[in-house]
Amino acid sequence: MKKVLTIAGSDCSGGAGIQADLKTFAAHGIYGMSVIVSVVAENTYRVIDIQDITPDMIKKQIDAVFEDITPDAVKIGMLSDKECMEAVAEKLEQYKPVNVVIDPVMIAKGGHALMKEEALEFFIKRLIPLAGMLTPNIPEAEAITGMRITDHNDMQKAARSIYEMGAGSVLVKGGHLYGDAEDILFDGREFYIYSTKRIQTKNTHGTGCTFSSAIASNLALGIPFTTAVEKAKEYVTMAIEHSLEIGKGHGPTHHFYGVYKNGLDNRRLL
Repeated sequence: MKKVLTIAGSDCSGGAGIQADLKTFAAHGIYGMSVIVSVVAENTYRVIDIQDITPDMIKKQIDAVFEDITPDAVKIGMLSDKECMEAVAEKLEQYKPVNVVIDPVMIAKGGHALMKEEALEFFIKRLIPLAGMLTPNIPEAEAITGMRITDHNDMQKAARSIYEMGAGSVLVKGGHLYGDAEDILFDGREFYIYSTKRIQTKNTHGTGCTFSSAIASNLALGIPFTTAVEKAKEYVTMAIEHSLEIGKGHGPTHHFYGVYKNGLDNRRLL
């Protein structure tokens, strides 16, 4: 069985963060492991509070995984401050895992900041060069590049700019624009476009976590990275299309709809 590690914050309401990552891994037939960097008291419409785990404990969790189980991919999500970023970066450099997918989680669906503003520059210099693939959405790509993104040409410029910061490849997600849901992947040579019809729903809590975890799952399964993104796009679209009307705000996606319908037959599920 393939194994994927998520390093991220937890979501006690179950729709995003570590919980969404582990559900996504399971839906792909992957054995999931987790390192919690922050405990987030949140639900579908607000973040109440955040308590960061100490850098020492973050490093010990990573050590506990790598001294016993070698992941086939690593997904990194919420990193709130420079100290936890440095702890993760140090261990990535020590263990040199393959297939590192970093989702630069900055703002919760309800608008609460999840990455401290003063940590952004450190993230750019320290973490981006360690990413095999970086998966920012439009606001995150704007924060990283300092540019305004209003159309697909801007998305391509942002992807190229972030690639030049050291990422192995960059997937700029276009969900915040109008029209079809179009994402653009840049590998330093070519642009790849992934487009699906936009699904009209407010229930999109945890979609970024789910998408990046699906990419990491596909990479762990040995799928080439351009196809890994394509299959992950299909998976997250399915999860959004069958999203759950749970809570008072942005409900969660349905991570297991394909499993309930098809079982763990990857040829049909993915």
